[in-house]
Parts: sequence; structure tokens; C-alpha cells
Amino acid sequence: MSVTTKTGDGGQTSLYTGERVNKDSQRVETYGTIDELGSALAMARAFAGQDEVRDRIFRLQQQLSLLMADFASCDQEPRITADSVRDIEAEIAAVEGRLPALTRFLIAGDTKSGAMLDMARSTARRAERRACRLTKEEPVADSDRVFLNRLSDYIFLLMRLEEQK
Repeated sequence: MSVTTKTGDGGQTSLYTGERVNKDSQRVETYGTIDELGSALAMARAFAGQDEVRDRIFRLQQQLSLLMADFASCDQEPRITADSVRDIEAEIAAVEGRLPALTRFLIAGDTKSGAMLDMARSTARRAERRACRLTKEEPVADSDRVFLNRLSDYIFLLMRLEEQK
């Protein structure tokens, strides 16, 4: 089967559930931005100098596929759950507890991976803004919304961990 289906030539795409929507719908904008986040994380992982950071990014990439599936689905149980939120909060606490307290604004870019993680962090924030806009039009699972909110914090900490001297 070819990756070129031609079913989107008219400006519509299929959601995971088979429903057809316009490619510029807020739902597609949201999961498309999460997809961009995944690409930024892939680049950061490819350049990560620390095995721990590389492993943490990989696990996060796996979670992002579930998050995209949630946003590409309508009226289905979310794959990102309250347990997923608790897990990322535990990851945040574990990394944050090992880093020195922040006393100033940070400028990313000491490492290639750190710079890419900073790009991923800002992309996560954009994805969250898209999801907030979507909630004005359609229901969004609380767990997806909260998980998105935690992503930028976690990615920021991964950037700090990667660039730690």
C-alpha cells in the first residue's frame, strides 16, 4: 500500500476513528503540533550526550504517540490517563530534585540537544495553546489537557539536565 492515498487532496483528512474533518480543523492543528513536538524530540534524542536524557526522551516520544491518538479520536476513552499524568509528574520531581535551584533565567544552547529540547519545550507550549482552543469547540479529556500542561515543564528540565555542567 502506498503512503500516497490521494484522499486528502480535497483538504480533508481522516481521524483515527475514521471521521473526515478539514485539515485546518482545531483538532488536526492540535495533534499536528504534537507531531511537530515529536520531531523536535527525535532530533534532541539523536544529539543527546547523556544516556539518561536519551532514554527519557524516548519514553516521552512513546507517550506522544498515545497523546496524538487521543486528539485524533472522537468520543473514545483517552489513552493518556490520570496514571500517565502521575507518571510524568514523578519524572518531573525526580529530575528537578537533582538540579540546582533556578536563580536566573536560562539561555539554552550550550549543547545541540539542549537547544533542540528548548525548541521542543516551546512547541509543547504551542500544542497546549492549540488544545485550549480546541476545548472551546469540542470535548478534550482532562488527562490529555493536564499531560500537555506538564510536557513543557518536563522538557525544560530535560534541557537543564542535558546542559548541566
